Formats: sequence, C-alpha cells, structure tokens
Amino acid sequence: MTTRSDPQIVAWEASVADPEQFWGVAAQAIDWVKPFTRVLDRDAQPVPRWFPDAQVNTCHNAVDRHVAAGRGEQAALIYDSPLAGKRQRISYAELQQRVARLAGAMAELGVGKGDRVIVYMPMIPEAVIAMLAVARLGAVHSVVFGGFAANELAVRIDDAKPKLILAASCGIEPGRLVPYKPLLDEAIEISVHRPEHCLIWQREQLKVNLDPERDRDWRECEEAAEPHPCVPVAATDPLYILYTSGTTGQPKGVVRDNGGHLVALAWSIRHVYGVQPGEVYWAASDVGWVVGHSYIVYGPLVSGCTTVLYEGKPVGTPDPGAFWRVIQDYGVSVFFTAPTAFRAIKREDSGGSYRQGYDLSSLRALFLAGERLDPDTLQWARDQLGIPVIDHWWQTETGWPICASCLGLGERTIKPGSPSLPVPGWDVQVLDDEGQALPRGQIGALVCKLPLPPGSLIGLWGAEQRFVSSYLSHFPGYYESADAGFIDDDGYIFVMSRTDDVINVAGHRLSTGAMEEVLAGHADVAECAVIGVRDPLKGQLPLGLVVLKAGVQRSDAEVVAELVARVRQQVGPVAAFKRAVVVKRLPKTRSGKILRGTMRAIADDQPYKMPATIDDPAILAEIAAALARY
Repeated sequence: MTTRSDPQIVAWEASVADPEQFWGVAAQAIDWVKPFTRVLDRDAQPVPRWFPDAQVNTCHNAVDRHVAAGRGEQAALIYDSPLAGKRQRISYAELQQRVARLAGAMAELGVGKGDRVIVYMPMIPEAVIAMLAVARLGAVHSVVFGGFAANELAVRIDDAKPKLILAASCGIEPGRLVPYKPLLDEAIEISVHRPEHCLIWQREQLKVNLDPERDRDWRECEEAAEPHPCVPVAATDPLYILYTSGTTGQPKGVVRDNGGHLVALAWSIRHVYGVQPGEVYWAASDVGWVVGHSYIVYGPLVSGCTTVLYEGKPVGTPDPGAFWRVIQDYGVSVFFTAPTAFRAIKREDSGGSYRQGYDLSSLRALFLAGERLDPDTLQWARDQLGIPVIDHWWQTETGWPICASCLGLGERTIKPGSPSLPVPGWDVQVLDDEGQALPRGQIGALVCKLPLPPGSLIGLWGAEQRFVSSYLSHFPGYYESADAGFIDDDGYIFVMSRTDDVINVAGHRLSTGAMEEVLAGHADVAECAVIGVRDPLKGQLPLGLVVLKAGVQRSDAEVVAELVARVRQQVGPVAAFKRAVVVKRLPKTRSGKILRGTMRAIADDQPYKMPATIDDPAILAEIAAALARY
C-alpha cells in the first residue's frame, strides 16, 4: 500500500533520523528577530526545547511581514455569520492596524511581556484580533470557549491569573442570544484572583452596562490608542495557555511556545494540508479549541493564506447547505472540520440534495478530525464531493497533526478507520503496559518518542509535576497520548479508543470527572459515575449513573431533570449532558474503584470480561437492565 519512495515516508525518515537538520531547514520559513544558533536543546527538562537561543514575535510573522512584503491588500480574514446576518473581509493591512491599536490599548492598561490575558469571545473578528494583539505584546493569551459556564471560567481565571480579560457582550446561537457579561461578572465574583481590567466588545445585538471601576469599552479604547510595535520574545517563551480536560475534573493548561509553534504550523499548512500563500483555507471550528488556535488563526495567517471565520452551524443556519455556500462564496481550497458536522449534514440531507446547485470546484480536499471517522461518513463525504477525504489524528497537547495523509507531499491510499501514516516529526509507536514494543497489528498504548517535534506542548501552566505524571512518567522517553490503537503491516496507524476517562463529544474533549462533581453536588445523590457512550452523530455522549440517597421520596425523573440542568449550568451546553439513569448501586472493585470501562462496554453493547476484582458480580446484571431502559 505504501512504498519507500513515498515522499511522506522519505520526509518522515529524515525527520526521525536527524530532527535538527529537518527542522532547521523548516525554520527558514519564519522571520526571526534573533536567529537561532542551536536547533534543539536535548538536555532541557522536562522535555527537549526547540530554537533555545532565538528571538521572535508571532504577530509579526502572522501579520506585519505580509504587509511589508506588499500583500497588505490581500484578505487575511473573511468573517461570515449567518447568525448575525453579517459578512466582512479584513485585509492584512487592516488587520495590522486594528491589532496594533488594540495592543496599544492593552499596554495602556498595564499589559506587558509575559502577562496573561484571557479571551472570552464568540466567533467574531475581534476574537482573532485579540489573540494577535496579545501575541504582539509578548504576553500570553488563554482563550476560553464562550459556551463555558461561570464556574469553568473562574477555574481558568484562578489558574492563569490574568491581568486583563477581553470579552464580548454576547454570543449568538440559533434562535437566542447568550449574554456573556453576566457569566463574566459571576466568574470574577467567585474567583480568588481578580483581573485589573476587562475590555468589553459591545455587539449590536446586545449592549450591556459596564462596571466603571473595572470595565472599559473595547471599541473606544482601541480607537483612542496609539499603535504598538511587536515585542521580541524568546522562542521558548509561552505564546498561549489552552485548557483541556483532565481526568480529575481540574483542567490542564497546555502551554505552547512561540518559536516551535510558528515553525510547525508554517510547515504543516503547506505540507499536511497542501495550502499555498494567497489561497483560502477554512477550518470550521471555534477559536476556543486547539483547531481554532492552530488552523483558524495562526497556521493560515503565518502562511499568508486567507482564513475563514464562520459563526454558524453545519445545519440550521439556515439549512444543510450552509457549508456548501461558504465554500462556493469564498473559493475555499481546503476545508477542515469534525466528522460530527458531516454526520449532522448527512442526517438532515442523506441524499445530498442541498449539495446541488453550489459550485464547489475550488475545493480540492476535505480534512476531518476530532473524533473517530466512521467508514459510512467517510464514504458519504467522498460520494458527495468527489475529492480526497482525509482523516487525521492529533490532540490539544500536540497542537498539530500526529498522523495524516500529507496532501502537500502527494496523495496515497486512504484506509477507512485509519488517520493514515505518521506525519514527519512524529515517531509513533505502540507499547504494552510494561513499555515493550508490540508487533504490528496488536493494540496497545499509542506513544510518541521524544523529542517531540516543534509546536507540541512544552508543559502545563504552573504544574510541571502534573505534566510529567500525565504524559511522561508511564513510558519514560515517550509522550503518552492516552489513546490506544495499533499499526498495520503498511505502517498505517489505527486509533481505537481513549485509555482514560476523558470523553470526546463532537470533537470536544470533556472530563467525566468534572461532570461527576456536578452530579455529586446534588442533595439527593449519594454517588455517581459518568461514562461516554457511543452516539452516531457526536461520537460520544455523556451518560450519568446515579445512586440516590436513602429516603428520597421524589421521582427519578424529577431528580434526573435537575441533574441535567445542573450540568448545563455549571459545565455548559457544550457537554451535551442530557441523560442520567438512577441505579441502586454502582459496580466497583474491592478497593472501591468504579468500573467505568465495564459499564461503558455494557452501554455500547460490546463484549467484556467479568473483572477479577469486582466486589459483587451480580450487580452487572442490574446495570445492564438499567442501561436497557436508557
């Protein structure tokens, strides 16, 4: 299926044999304030570091250098919002002016190099402008998805300790507005750390009152400010913190640096996605997730592409032809979204009638990632589009693809169920629990040998020991992906499942532990567990199993309704928590560990072995009966 002459295999072998040479050449695509003399510091702890003696500015590479090169009139950003009824093109020159002025406004509020700034925004141009302005100052941004509830935002405020928060007055969902300001106010009220200021972008759909002591009108401050130049930072300095769920319910702040991040994204846009400067690239995600960071904002802009910012849904805004319209209207060359989106379109329009009438001739490839791509959805997308449909695998922690069929390195056979071959830079192996390599075809832990390539995480914010224990300690010398899978005889990688209790809902990794904490806080709940069960649309959905306290007189349905509401309020609608089952007891080991994996197998109608350490085997029949009612 593959040959040694495949350009992707040749590049991969070169990257593994001599990573310094490979990435030293790739780094020539970046403008450096101070060029590197060393490509890789292998002695750095806890992980090797890239370009350790260089200086750079990410915003310069994403914006200013394109203006200086005479391409200021090219569209940098296309904003399309069927929810707001608005379309807007922003050139690189216009983007530079707005970013520089916002950076000036933030500097006047005391933000400087190394300070943290939280961005709590919907999918509007100001979200991108905010991220770039923070990077311009050499500060560190932490984007929090606008759908998260106040307590989730408060946790991130206390961890990142921002000097400033940038927020909008509201987000827009189909049929309703989502006021952000009350959520922001509540989050600041319940957090220990208090930011000095908040800049609020007043959307025309909802104007809000500002706290005169703390809040500032974003538009007024930006218009009054002097443009601020780009601030040089060390290549190893942090660019951003992005929180991802942990199994304890306490989010992990993934840290990305400036230099390696720039090099990896510039290389990946051209070689993985096959997109050239000046072309239109669209990642239908949200800036609050890693896809938004890497491939709505930084990757396309660093590479001189035009990026699409879409505030809408795959269906319902207004119909299942929404994606086709955007591709036609802007001449999108390469499109990236989650399998969930295509499952939603397929569900509403299985015959593809809404596809008819749109000119999609500009589109030459579709990339899908975020959860497992089922073969039916893969084939449906192929049939509808008649172009390569490429599954690929990566994580918040890795920042860019681990495995893919690299379009910029030629086409190759796509195997349904596999995200294809390792991307150059990623030495993927399969190990057993003892750390021994497994033969081809056997399922084990998917790991990546150190050094990780540029652009991968360099740590967890303020939690080095947690970084080591979460990713590096189980298999010394390797990054533990927490995914299980195997490599076939052709070198194709198959990612089968998670090895922890983080579930994947429509491409969003969410902690079952965080949801369990919310359920356990209900006055009638004695104990609980949350598992991810298979869902044909979203990949997984959370299902709560709760044991009520003795003497509860209320109906199960009444308690379940309150539990669903609690999770929606405290975790947010993004959790998609809609079902819970009341059971008499939960299956546990003799040491008291809840057998979540066994319950998940029962719920998914999968075979399982009776756990040797179960305290009471009869309980599994009770669980099966309860889940059958679900």
